[in-house]
Amino acid sequence: MAEEIHRRVKEDLRNRGEFPKVHAFPGASGDVPDELEARLVVLNVDKAFGKEGINLALQAAAEILEKRGNSPRLYRNTLVFLAADRSRLDELEAAARYFIAWKSIWDEATQLNLDPFQNRQAIAQKGTWDKTSQGRIFETYQWLLAPMQGKDQGSIEWQTSRVSGNDPLAVRASKKLKNDGQLITLFHPTSLRLELDKIPLWRGDHVSVKQLVEDFASYLYLPRPRDPEVLVGAIREGISSTTWQTETFAFAESFDEKARRYLGLRAGRIVSVSADAQGLLVKSERALAQLAQEESAKPGAVPPATPTPGSPVPPSPATKPGAGTPTSTPPVAEKPNHFFGNVQVDPARITRDVDALAKEVIQHLASLPGAVVTVTVEIQASVPSGVPDGTVRTVGENCRTLKFTSHGFEKE
Repeated sequence: MAEEIHRRVKEDLRNRGEFPKVHAFPGASGDVPDELEARLVVLNVDKAFGKEGINLALQAAAEILEKRGNSPRLYRNTLVFLAADRSRLDELEAAARYFIAWKSIWDEATQLNLDPFQNRQAIAQKGTWDKTSQGRIFETYQWLLAPMQGKDQGSIEWQTSRVSGNDPLAVRASKKLKNDGQLITLFHPTSLRLELDKIPLWRGDHVSVKQLVEDFASYLYLPRPRDPEVLVGAIREGISSTTWQTETFAFAESFDEKARRYLGLRAGRIVSVSADAQGLLVKSERALAQLAQEESAKPGAVPPATPTPGSPVPPSPATKPGAGTPTSTPPVAEKPNHFFGNVQVDPARITRDVDALAKEVIQHLASLPGAVVTVTVEIQASVPSGVPDGTVRTVGENCRTLKFTSHGFEKE
């Protein structure tokens, strides 16, 4: 029975959705490699999820999360799990049993000397239980288990949610994770800078690209990128950003410990970066200080002279000798110099919506010379059943870390 269920699930998992890899029915934790890409682990039917009694699914997921064979797992923030619902297993197994029985009858039709009526019945029943079995696969494999942890690296919490819909299992799972902010397929560089500062992930004034990729694959309190390229894409965009001085970071090939200087320091332009190449992200303020020092040290680098009263002024193009009387310039219409706007975003898709706003609106305004752009985020949440104490503490702490100008909970 289990073999038939496994066969059907594995066929369905050929469509991996957003997951670079899917591991179906591992026999032990060593069957799941320790890699940098996000992966979906589909647990065996005997490791089902149940809200009452011993939860075998969470036990199996926790073991795989913590170890790979006899070794500790390093890249824990790459794994999420899909488990069968214990209460639906009997229905699935019954459907699979009927399908196997009718398929056996059809396969042995000649030996069994079936008459035409019995032949048609075998074909019809086999088809009916084939469809029923497949439908019950989707109804049974519905529990998505995603590990989470606070930045204090305390006990691991499991976000458990049901997945549904008409898509293949892995597609449903990846859609649910993306909507919940548990799987990042597009990472904005300003969000990366926020994570760098909040934890912090800096090692002094810099951090290597390779180390950062490993950090995001390892720590459960960080966002879960689909693969290293998602993070590297944010790094490339952040380095080339025209607002790197205030919003993102710079790049250096290496750091000279003796001279206390960065070598190959660059910012505000496109730089080739890969997940496994040598290279450092550098705090923007530290990079600015070094770049300013290097500029002032260049030969002949002196401030531009200020004209003194009575000094001859070079003629403008309109008053060059022989140019004749300058023609009058038509008046230019005054351009608008202030923008305002507000928009409501979907909290289930906030990463996507905020990234779009940053790219399509804020970046265009911030790149204008002398522009001062202020972005204020207002959050309103009503919870009829009341906010749990743990959530009050977590949200309050995060608001202080993110330097909210005001925040608080109240009873309406």
